Amino acid sequence: MPGDAAVRSPKQEQEPARPDVDEVAPDVLRMQLPINFTGLGHVNMYGLVDKGGVAVVDPGLPEGTSWGAIAERLATAGFRLGHVHTVVVTHSHPDHFGGAGRLAEEAGARIVAHADFAVPWLAATEPDVAVLDDDFLRRQTPWSDTPLELAGEQRAAAAAFLRDGGFPPPRPTHRVEQGERIELGGRRWVALHTPGHTVDHLCLYDPDAGVLLTGDHVLPSITPHVAGLGAGPDALSDYLASLDEVAPLPVELALPAHGHPFTDVVGRVAAIRDHHRRRLDELRRIGAALGPAPVEEFARQLFTPDHWGLMAESETYAHLEHLRLAGEAVTDVEGGRLRFRIRDGAAPTG
Repeated sequence: MPGDAAVRSPKQEQEPARPDVDEVAPDVLRMQLPINFTGLGHVNMYGLVDKGGVAVVDPGLPEGTSWGAIAERLATAGFRLGHVHTVVVTHSHPDHFGGAGRLAEEAGARIVAHADFAVPWLAATEPDVAVLDDDFLRRQTPWSDTPLELAGEQRAAAAAFLRDGGFPPPRPTHRVEQGERIELGGRRWVALHTPGHTVDHLCLYDPDAGVLLTGDHVLPSITPHVAGLGAGPDALSDYLASLDEVAPLPVELALPAHGHPFTDVVGRVAAIRDHHRRRLDELRRIGAALGPAPVEEFARQLFTPDHWGLMAESETYAHLEHLRLAGEAVTDVEGGRLRFRIRDGAAPTG
């Protein structure tokens, strides 16, 4: 998520989509699709061009201006929808997979995603249309009695575009595993499973040219959201380990899902790791002052008021669970709400 720093200075990931199509590497096109989603202004749909047509990566949302921009950007690049033979989805967030099912259906394309790809809050109905899964959305968060359907910008956005008539569900036809090689755009990409932001996050790496499609795993100026909902029992540990996997790669060019292409993956990984170290230290300090407290109270201390809500609580919960699993925090339940207490001696690291 953009985080509290986004209030102080604009971030490139929040910039509105431009209509330009840029060749950022040989036969790799960057096409920006407009979105208004969790504080972001665009998603980069990359086109990987080969003799058979084009593979696209992360085709945005399935509605309105985002969907309409797909055909416009492809036309600017000299392609029609029918030229798309492959749709790659980096992970199970709507601004990345949303247009995949519709595009695959209209173009007759296959869908490539990681083996773990799943969207638990979608259900398929007849005739082959994805809708919100009411049973899932009636579930409570792990830390309160708030149903998912009543909280969260992300769920609200999903509900809004689904209410417009739904869309074909994203059903991967090719699920890739860690280390698997896949040929797209005349390049042999290595699939990298990079969980943390989601359990199914996929990066693609071209070792011959040093090009890395990062999805939301490493972004140029914001810190990707680490979720306490649906991203595994210790999403932060998974995320930090995934950062360590990409940092040593000899990357010449990183192509993120939001923001501009960049070159210093090592520097960005170091900055993101430092962000989470400081966030954990802040939670240790907050906990020392609060004593036993619910997740919402920790989140309100950690984030500015304009970011209060489900995403802030989810990220706070992910960090508190990381501390609990490390033996630095304990939990109890009071009035139906989960509370965390930072153990004595859980001192900040810096």
